[in-house]
Amino acid sequence: MGVLDRFEKGVENVMQNAFAKTFRSGIKPVELSAALKRECDNRAAAVDRGRTVAPNEYVLTLSPADHDTVMSWGDDAMAHELEEALQEHATRQAYSLVGAVTVAFAQDASLATGRYAVSSRTTRGPVAPATTRNPQSRFPLLDVDGDRYYLTGATTVLGRGSEADIVIDDTGVSRTHVRLEVTEHGTILTDLGSTNGTFVEDQRVKEATLLDGNAITIGRTTIMYWDAVPSDEDL
Repeated sequence: MGVLDRFEKGVENVMQNAFAKTFRSGIKPVELSAALKRECDNRAAAVDRGRTVAPNEYVLTLSPADHDTVMSWGDDAMAHELEEALQEHATRQAYSLVGAVTVAFAQDASLATGRYAVSSRTTRGPVAPATTRNPQSRFPLLDVDGDRYYLTGATTVLGRGSEADIVIDDTGVSRTHVRLEVTEHGTILTDLGSTNGTFVEDQRVKEATLLDGNAITIGRTTIMYWDAVPSDEDL
């Protein structure tokens, strides 16, 4: 459960008390979360039958005082909590995303304390979090320990390092372990010289064209792969 969830549920704990004290005279985290969800709903657009795309990049513009407060508390931690709340909201609403959800903070000297503005845009990235349990999509789909990602870019790198598009928290995984390339002939997996190797259906491979339902193992992590479903529509 995230910090914002605890705050919204009124749980009395240290984090909630810190929030209350820090934001006593300005904005509240729960207000920012609600504003982002409204922006998500207002900007969501139906692009074809059964698919509504919502923005994935958001900017919260704050007054100088509120911006300083967010920075002093920890803007990275706050952004992470807001991103998780947005991701959960998109999942509940069955919105599609074409890139990772991000939240950034900016400031505007013309805004009074407690005032803020929200802007958003849709930007395609190499991966997008899946917001539906249906594995059929116009993009190939990966399941990594229950977290699902659409391969929305031409290439996607998986690894333990922050430079990877999908970060795997597994000490047996190299920093840049494997690359997936989506082509018209299928999704091609290439091992990037990893220390412990890459296995597809328990067979060690340097390169392989993936098949629908393949199990990929890197380190101690098993990743499930599903093919895309062809469609004449595209963003």
